[in-house]
Amino acid sequence: MSSLKPVILIVEDEFLLRMDSVEVIEEAGFEVIPAGNADEAIAILTARSDIHLVFTDIQMPGSMDGLKLARFVRDRWPPIKIVATSGHVRAADKDLPEGSVFLPKPYREAELIATLRNLTGIA
Repeated sequence: MSSLKPVILIVEDEFLLRMDSVEVIEEAGFEVIPAGNADEAIAILTARSDIHLVFTDIQMPGSMDGLKLARFVRDRWPPIKIVATSGHVRAADKDLPEGSVFLPKPYREAELIATLRNLTGIA
């Protein structure tokens, strides 16, 4: 069941923001899998080998925030790209794994889609 569309895992604890992101990213031609927190995201990543990119909020409840999740993903699944976002904290380059992208909230949909296309190699 491999799709030609890149698969994006969205990790966002606020339901409405998560659903909004899913809609925007699907409309841009990606396959999207939503997760409510880092534990859910890790369970999905463990079960699926087709995820290209993790788009995560930094501030989340649960066992790890988005920065810890980003480092965990990079350690365990090095090829997966990471985009982190937050409206409250600004992530410096040293806070995220190399090659990751930080998008401050509120971001423009076009900016998000361009970033995702750039990282997944879709022109």
